[in-house]
Amino acid sequence: MTTTVKTDENAPAIPFTQGLTSAEARTRLARFGPNQLPEPRAPSPLALFIRQFRSPLIYILLLAAVVSLMVSELEDAVFIAIVLLLNGLLGAAQEYSAGRAAVALRKLDLPQTVVVRDGQTLGIEASRLVPGDLVLLEAGSRVPADLDLVEANDLQCDESLLTGESLPAHKIARSDADRTADDKAMIAFAATLITRGRGRGLVTATGRDTQIGRIAVEIGRASVSQPPLMIRLAHFSNMIAWTVGGISLCLVAMGLMRGLAWNDLLLMSIALAVCAIPEGLPIAISISLALSMRRMARRNVIVRHMPAVETLGSCTMIATDKTGTLTLNELTVTDIRLPDGTHLVLDAHKDFDACRIHGANMTTAQAGKRAERLLRAASLPNEGSLVCREGSWQGVGDTVDIALLAAAHKAGIASGGMIDDYPLVARIPYEPDLKYAASFHRRGQRVGIFVKGSAETLIDMADRMEVDNRLVPIERETLFAQKEEMAGRGLRVLAFAEGEISDDPAQTPGPHHLVELVFLGLVGMKDPIRSEVPQAMADCRSAGVDVAMLTGDDPRTAAAIAAQAGLHVSPGQLTTGDQVRLAEEAGADQLDALTRTARIYARVAPAQKLAIVLSMARNGHFVAVTGDGINDAPALRHAHVGVAMGLKGTEVAKESADIVLTDDNFASIVSGIREGRTAYANIRKVILMLVATGAAETLLFLLAIPLGLPMPLLPVQLLWLNLVTNGIQDVALASEKPEGNELTRPPRTPREPIFDRTMISRILASTLVIGGGGFAIFYWLLAQGYELSQARNMLLLLFVMFENVQTFTSRSERQSIFSLPFFGNPLLLASVVAAQAIHILAMYIPWFRTTLEIAPNSFAQWMLMLAAASSLVLTTELQKWLTRRPAGGNR
Repeated sequence: MTTTVKTDENAPAIPFTQGLTSAEARTRLARFGPNQLPEPRAPSPLALFIRQFRSPLIYILLLAAVVSLMVSELEDAVFIAIVLLLNGLLGAAQEYSAGRAAVALRKLDLPQTVVVRDGQTLGIEASRLVPGDLVLLEAGSRVPADLDLVEANDLQCDESLLTGESLPAHKIARSDADRTADDKAMIAFAATLITRGRGRGLVTATGRDTQIGRIAVEIGRASVSQPPLMIRLAHFSNMIAWTVGGISLCLVAMGLMRGLAWNDLLLMSIALAVCAIPEGLPIAISISLALSMRRMARRNVIVRHMPAVETLGSCTMIATDKTGTLTLNELTVTDIRLPDGTHLVLDAHKDFDACRIHGANMTTAQAGKRAERLLRAASLPNEGSLVCREGSWQGVGDTVDIALLAAAHKAGIASGGMIDDYPLVARIPYEPDLKYAASFHRRGQRVGIFVKGSAETLIDMADRMEVDNRLVPIERETLFAQKEEMAGRGLRVLAFAEGEISDDPAQTPGPHHLVELVFLGLVGMKDPIRSEVPQAMADCRSAGVDVAMLTGDDPRTAAAIAAQAGLHVSPGQLTTGDQVRLAEEAGADQLDALTRTARIYARVAPAQKLAIVLSMARNGHFVAVTGDGINDAPALRHAHVGVAMGLKGTEVAKESADIVLTDDNFASIVSGIREGRTAYANIRKVILMLVATGAAETLLFLLAIPLGLPMPLLPVQLLWLNLVTNGIQDVALASEKPEGNELTRPPRTPREPIFDRTMISRILASTLVIGGGGFAIFYWLLAQGYELSQARNMLLLLFVMFENVQTFTSRSERQSIFSLPFFGNPLLLASVVAAQAIHILAMYIPWFRTTLEIAPNSFAQWMLMLAAASSLVLTTELQKWLTRRPAGGNR
């Protein structure tokens, strides 16, 4: 009897074996809407603007404005209000832009699902599902909507997010007799995870109408915790704030002892604190990471957690899968080896319908006939589909299954016809721990058994083989030798067998029937290496990043493919899953000794990945691990950086990872490492620029006040300096492009602090030149008879120049500023030119001249200040040269 489904009383009943029609699916999508959970409403620009004022630093500025009003400094209060307004507008604009970028990136990682429509199996976006759709489920996938199960084969779901129960729930299919029963065992709920087995289900609810959707509506938006990188930077900012606060109090105390006005000292201390505290650092770092995320997205690397950008750049070891990552994941059957030694070769021509099977001393028809029995066993225990649409063949399902169906097509065997001739009775799906898949089909009065799997597993299962159209006892050594020869050529080898049992309705076919089988032969499949992988491997070597390949392939196959990929290792660096298991049993020390040298792990079970990754970490590596299956989730979650495959990866793997590759390409990981190192370098550049300029301003006052000089700069001048020199320059510096040498130097030590020897020496040198040089100029000007207002006017101009020069010299820690493209960062160039131009304009605008107490400078004064500011270039260039010299060149 054909089972049907109705979503409402007016909709026609539709056979679930054929699925919905495309027209009906469009109608229901318009009626029910997309299958999406309700998303929180994005804050309005006004809300973002108000949010910018929730900061201790803003409170300091507000206090400064209040103090200015109290002491009748109306112009200062107005100026501070303008600074607050500009900061609020800038911060709101940047946050709004970052939010739009995050939404755009989320759209690149839309979940997919497999459905049956118009009688054909299709992969579609889960958001396009509608009630009545027939959905295919398999281990590792996430249930896309609430489903009424119509087929369940050893199906289990992790429903912990709904029930809190850690054990998976066993699922059964709902039969016609109990279609009205309300049994959760017959329902697969949206957002739960398939942990085992296969199944099919009819969509009963989508989006907010699902059980998880109703919960989402109730709880609203969950709060997002601050990432560790930002927490560390917040602690750093707090440390700076306390330090500056202590210095400001000391300056106030010394000023009071000298008889300076308390209101001037209070305004000075507040303004100095605002300038010295790098309040722009968190947003500049966020922008640096966000820009790297965008660049990585263009290279098919989707970052799910922002700090992972920088973390990927720190990795010292990549533990990578082979299939689809190093290879194209386009398996093609190229060789068939029958038990009697007959070798058949399959075409790999682009014209799929023109491909044939060939054998020595036989026609293509004879070759196809010889392979027919084996390819039938390859096609029946097969969950893939191969369909021709608009003259082009397309496959849906596992790449192995599609390759086997394609080989059968070349032999003239149509899988659809075989299903009609051999009705399915039962199926044992492929699972990694089984290493085989089997199906049972009615064949007359008997039930035929068809098995595919690893050569080792099936050679042990079988007791006979076919030679010259007769059955003879199996010759295991001969078959193993055939398999070794094929594996040595880098082919992925699968074996096939068949058997027969009686058709007993009282007996359910199962694994216990897989005995006394007839071995049918071996198939060799080739998955070409991605053309860009060898260069990516070379880049890893030059970047000091080790690569380890983890695969379920035979050792000889793994070694051959690794060599083709550019991963050249010695025989002693190849190990197997059995050796890993024995090392685990012997203790952590033995496993660590094994992983210290091993770089190819063959016949490794996915469950062993976590132990290998943790062992690599104990050996001192910062590990990035790739994965795609549900069994990879623990390794992805516990590695320093988890990288999931976007094309073939399960939803479990993606949600356990920090990064998703939309093209499953190893070279994309290397691109991500480059961007990660760039992001970290840009963060250091921003910190260098902000801390050095803030420390220099503090040093200026620490020298002037105790030595009896008047305040070098007025509070309003300090605020102006902070506005024009740090308003956009830090953001522009955070967007600096890669310098080009990111993959030619070793990775930084994971425990390396931000303030290392290089950073500290650069900050000290810049602080002494800017702060000490500024004090010397101020002292000299007063000694030459300049009025105090004139000396402050020239000193303010000097500091604007100094800090603009500091921004330029911060573009690289080691490379000469003259070796970098002058127009390489247009935003930085524009921000520096604009800052200088704004200060010049302020000299000629009456209100600014009065408020800031500044005036135009003569040509001689300009030349003097320019010469003084140029000293910072000479100092930093000399320092960079001394830093590069021990290493013999740029790092």
